[in-house]
Amino acid sequence: MTDAPERSEVMDLQDYLKLAGLVGTGGEAKFMIQTGEVRLNGEVETRRRKKIRRGDRVFIDGKEHVVEF
Repeated sequence: MTDAPERSEVMDLQDYLKLAGLVGTGGEAKFMIQTGEVRLNGEVETRRRKKIRRGDRVFIDGKEHVVEF
């Protein structure tokens, strides 16, 4: 019996923005995060590599996105 690979419990914020289609490029994700345009769970987050988890709330362009991966 083989076990299925475990899904990651965390992801970098910049990777989530790209994966979710909220930005077009990694450069755009970097710029938006570092200039304070992204909020995580209601707080401005300027760290691109901030680890996020399922259920976290990302706010970008006035819209809320619940993290599901």
